[in-house]
Amino acid sequence: MTTDEITDLLTGAYIDELETVMNYQTNAIVLDGIHAEEVKTSLEEDIQEELDHARMLGERLKQLDESPPGSESFEANQHSLQPPEDTTDVQAVIEGVLEAEEDAIETYRSLIEAATEANDPVTEDVAVTILADEEAHRTEFRGFQKEFPMD
Repeated sequence: MTTDEITDLLTGAYIDELETVMNYQTNAIVLDGIHAEEVKTSLEEDIQEELDHARMLGERLKQLDESPPGSESFEANQHSLQPPEDTTDVQAVIEGVLEAEEDAIETYRSLIEAATEANDPVTEDVAVTILADEEAHRTEFRGFQKEFPMD
């Protein structure tokens, strides 16, 4: 039996994934400088994966007789992932990505716990799959954080 908590978590995660796509795309466009290219490339590659996450979450909501939300339900929350005023501030983007990934990891762990308690193995599987991707992104950006110069 699916709970309201599960559908709320799925809905929130769906919106978060789409906000992440918007912020990754914008940062991949605006970053400048010799240190930016590797981070821009990584962000561009992650965009499709984040879209795939949103699709998986939306499809799961549909399977649970819920609709994924439209843009009127959107409220921006990723303040640290906004494009930096200084477009060469690669570290600011790296830190924003790390914060977004930590938030996503926390959400998917909560979703796994709720799905386990509700005996909903399909939602649990979706959350575990996405969690693995988010942890991989976090690891990659932790590496960037160590590698890129602090200004």
